[in-house]
Amino acid sequence: MHVLSLLVKAAVAARIVLATPLARSWDDFEVKHAWVDIPAGWERHSDAPPEHVLNLKISLKQDKFDDLVDHLYQVSDPSHPRYGAHLSKEDVDALIAPSSDTVDLVEAWLKYHNVDPDAVQRSNAGDWLSLSVPVSQAESMLGTKYSIFFNPSSSSFIVRTTSYSLPKAIHPHVNVVAPTTYFGSMRKMKTTSFVDPSIKAISDADIQEQRKALIDGLHSLAAVPSSCARTVTPACLQALYNTTGYTPQASAVNKMGVAGYLEEFANDADLQTFFQRFLTKAEGATFTHVQVNGGENNQNDPGVEANLDIQYTEAMTFPTPNIYFSTGGSPPFVPDSQTPTNTNEPYLDWLDFIMNQTVIPQTFSTSYGDDEQTVPLDFAQTVCNGFAQLGARGSSVMFSSGDDGVGGGSCVSNDGTNTVKFQPNFPASCPYVTTVGGTTKVNPEVAVDFSGGGFSNYFAQPSYQSSAVATFLKGFGTQDKGLFNVTGRAYPDVSAQGQGFQVVIGGRTESVSGTSCSSPTFAGVVSLLNDFRIASGKAPLGFLNPLFYSSGVSGFNDIVSGSNPGCGTNGFTAVKGWDPVTGLGTPDFGKLQAIVGAAP
Repeated sequence: MHVLSLLVKAAVAARIVLATPLARSWDDFEVKHAWVDIPAGWERHSDAPPEHVLNLKISLKQDKFDDLVDHLYQVSDPSHPRYGAHLSKEDVDALIAPSSDTVDLVEAWLKYHNVDPDAVQRSNAGDWLSLSVPVSQAESMLGTKYSIFFNPSSSSFIVRTTSYSLPKAIHPHVNVVAPTTYFGSMRKMKTTSFVDPSIKAISDADIQEQRKALIDGLHSLAAVPSSCARTVTPACLQALYNTTGYTPQASAVNKMGVAGYLEEFANDADLQTFFQRFLTKAEGATFTHVQVNGGENNQNDPGVEANLDIQYTEAMTFPTPNIYFSTGGSPPFVPDSQTPTNTNEPYLDWLDFIMNQTVIPQTFSTSYGDDEQTVPLDFAQTVCNGFAQLGARGSSVMFSSGDDGVGGGSCVSNDGTNTVKFQPNFPASCPYVTTVGGTTKVNPEVAVDFSGGGFSNYFAQPSYQSSAVATFLKGFGTQDKGLFNVTGRAYPDVSAQGQGFQVVIGGRTESVSGTSCSSPTFAGVVSLLNDFRIASGKAPLGFLNPLFYSSGVSGFNDIVSGSNPGCGTNGFTAVKGWDPVTGLGTPDFGKLQAIVGAAP
């Protein structure tokens, strides 16, 4: 039996011991997070009704999270003897379980506020508590005042506060409490795709040309049709990224997951139309719908983002099983309701769901994000740590890098200084995910001008990329000095095509652009690599970045032209080697297959 498995049993035993109320001052508050101003796009509407019920979620400090990160890097580094020895769910639960001191203190605090610890819902590891309390009680517990806020652009209402506090005694024992200060961006958690009317839908002649290239590629290295520079189909991507000759062999084990939010769900009929038009061998293939936290699946109203994601992950990975996770969390607030509402914090809801599954997909793609500065630091760190847990369990997690270059809008900081700075995206800036930028054109590919890229203001630069980033910064010199954090986690890590994707929406083919085209494309290639590893009797790749920035570098097509302007500047420029526009470049499946095949 694993030592870690024994540890989790001990942790569970410790958690069932009732805490003895301690002589503490539970009114000695210290601020956990506060905004200087109401987040942009929102306005205060009125006081929140005292009787309105909040589904309060409390993340407790994970006792051995630093150890989990050590495990993550060991099992993700191809030069380490433990490479590929991913942790089980029970192992991870043991490492993220809170200490008995944390449990005792937090339970004493709950008892002080007349919350029965036995009535609180807990995650398997005990690091998440969920309790339903009225606004008045939450205000007393958090030393705050909740209000109803209105967003005119979306006509939506939410219950939030602009600051919250915790008693000093438990301050270091709690990571985040939600819902509190996370409002989401002006467009909530924006999708990074958009229907692109400047690009006409593909012609029948171009479809035939691209189909021929796909068939030819089954026998030799496929030539990339010139029409792929205008309109992108599965044939283009398979030719560009050298996957035409590979047939998945481990579809009984290997799975591809797509995370969707904001009432987005994929349409089964549109997928069949897509196959009929662009990938006839896959006709009849389906995907699994999983609805999380009230996520929707209205087949009469397909989402552009969801259809894009599932159509291209299916096309890149067929016949690998695909799972679409529709996660709820953004309905309007009903002022006279006492029923708990979804909190518009679905990253947490999705992570809570997926981490409680014994078996999870080996590859995930997600095409959503916020401006990093609009996400409270405590919330961002908690979510990012969740992605580290997925990597430790052997899953590869891709996020799109965003569609605003180095920053959209005025790029003014929200810290009270009103300073113009480049605006990184989150979760793209999380060091435990693989972030995918965008390219366009063929022979050669170039950076697409909206490709999100830059440097985090929240997360430090991880060691796996320090050498590559230092080389870029040396060449970049003093340009845009002071506009970005040179010591921050840099992204994107990699890139893929992001413009002119042919997507079937409501039975019609539309051209769609955005880095959320790039993420499912790249994730599809990773899923094939995982299939190859599993079929060879090896472990899946898990967290990709330590591999990609070391022995994996030679498996990418370096992109050396194009830029990502924004914030009134020219942004960064794609150069030889890593850059904050296209990362290490676009994938060459054949070369990467040889690299991951040689890894233990």
